[in-house]
Amino acid sequence: MDILACPMCKNFPLILKVFQVDKRYNVKDTIKCEIYCGYHDENIKNLPLTKCEECYSFEITDGLLICNKCNRWYPIIDDIPIMLPDGLRDLKRETAFLEKWKEKLPKTIIKDLKNY
Repeated sequence: MDILACPMCKNFPLILKVFQVDKRYNVKDTIKCEIYCGYHDENIKNLPLTKCEECYSFEITDGLLICNKCNRWYPIIDDIPIMLPDGLRDLKRETAFLEKWKEKLPKTIIKDLKNY
């Protein structure tokens, strides 16, 4: 999360909404965030190490990244953040994603979907 910025407006950090996770078992060699923890929405220097261990014990398989500057959102599908510019986005795939997770979507995203 601490290397992801909005591809359209370059805003950092992005808001993370987690929908589904998988357990990760080998976390000892995991690279920790350097600047910002999206999961805890906090600067790393303000977090105890135990928060990193908690965060790195799972892999986010499905979720949403939201830019609070330009209000764009980007799905995380099958562990991969899909952060493409508007003209390259896959409407069919993203519509299926939104339908699957409609109960967990933030109200602001649901409101903006009328223009999607």
